[in-house]
Amino acid sequence: MNLTSILAFAGVLGAGLVAGIFFAFSTFVMQALARIPKPQGIAAMQAINITVLNPWFFAAFFGTGVVSLVAVGVALLGMGDADSLYLIGGGAVYFVGCLMVTIVCNVPLNDRLAAVDSGSADGAILWDRYLKQWTFWNHIRTAASFVSAAVFLIAAM
Repeated sequence: MNLTSILAFAGVLGAGLVAGIFFAFSTFVMQALARIPKPQGIAAMQAINITVLNPWFFAAFFGTGVVSLVAVGVALLGMGDADSLYLIGGGAVYFVGCLMVTIVCNVPLNDRLAAVDSGSADGAILWDRYLKQWTFWNHIRTAASFVSAAVFLIAAM
């Protein structure tokens, strides 16, 4: 196995795993939280946002970000092979569409949600906007992670 194959394989696994996590939120978790009373939905999402800050999630999420950056660097420095363009594509899509969207869009929404009392009127107003905005950006992260995994898979073949 050469360096391109190793990076592509790691990218497929990481981006695929992250895509699956985000896919679950986009297709049923957020819909379920929207169906329960607002204070309970808010409290549940606040708990999720605390619980997700763990080594296992960080390894998958940020580890794939590191793999993506290394893959792009290897490709740009000409250290890869003919499939280097796929490394650039897979890495760039994950880094921008997943990692940066999370940092710029989803995390600030999570921070605002963390600051409200789940039973307050302000919390209820914020929750309606949060559900729409957070889920929209999560769809973007889901698609980006999936596309990244597919492009890394092409590089691995």
